[in-house]
Amino acid sequence: MSVPLQWFPAPGKLNLFLHVLGRRADGMHELQTVFRLIDRGDRVGIRVRDDAEVRFSGVFGDDNLCVRAARLLQAAGGATKGADIELEKQLPVGGGLGGGSSDAATVLLVLNRFWNLNLKREQLMALGLRLGADVPGFLYGRSALGEGVGERLEALPLGPAWYLVLTPQVSVSTKEIFSDAALTRDTKTLKIPPFLSGQGCNDLEPVAVRRYPAIGQHLAWLRKRSPQARMTGSGACVFAEFPRQEDALALQHALPATMRGFVAGGLECHPLHEWA
Repeated sequence: MSVPLQWFPAPGKLNLFLHVLGRRADGMHELQTVFRLIDRGDRVGIRVRDDAEVRFSGVFGDDNLCVRAARLLQAAGGATKGADIELEKQLPVGGGLGGGSSDAATVLLVLNRFWNLNLKREQLMALGLRLGADVPGFLYGRSALGEGVGERLEALPLGPAWYLVLTPQVSVSTKEIFSDAALTRDTKTLKIPPFLSGQGCNDLEPVAVRRYPAIGQHLAWLRKRSPQARMTGSGACVFAEFPRQEDALALQHALPATMRGFVAGGLECHPLHEWA
């Protein structure tokens, strides 16, 4: 009788602001952002294999970040075992909520323990950066000020908050947004801490709204009711922050039939934070 999969959380994130400070010589962009984990996310199922195979069931097949994360960790840690991995998606693909990056981070955290590799958090974060700029943030596992391409992280305690997140039914290409000639690339750095709710903006938002009108429509509806609403990441999702869950739920109930969304609470740390 085979051992069942064990299921682990892969929480989403919001960028409470996102400034593009400049473009580096390697073509990447210098950023400044506040990274907030939320209690809405995907689930990753994992079972250790005695052989070295990594088998995956889910979207994108072997190109999924879960598979790439497992194989990267296997090579870096000298693991002789493999894994069966399944993925249950709750976060929209191309939504700016970091789903794929969070899935990869969960795989790294869990297999580091299951394979008895004992890599430190900093080592896992360095591996994660090779998979994507958002992966280190999930491995860091706390609300944080992010700089560089998002890999330089500093803990930033944030108070309790609830978010109404709207999910326009479009999938945004991050590469497409960052390569747009109209993108503002010279925003000034904010002095943080302290960080105040509503501070800053998302420099990617005007480009995403121009390319994907549905984002602009959702944002306009939300801003009429919450003026500080903004987009997360490179889109497509937009959000508004509330001090009370009931306020977020009340606005969710007022959504027109053409729009979808969910309410999520802010997390102070990742559910698997103690795994590294």
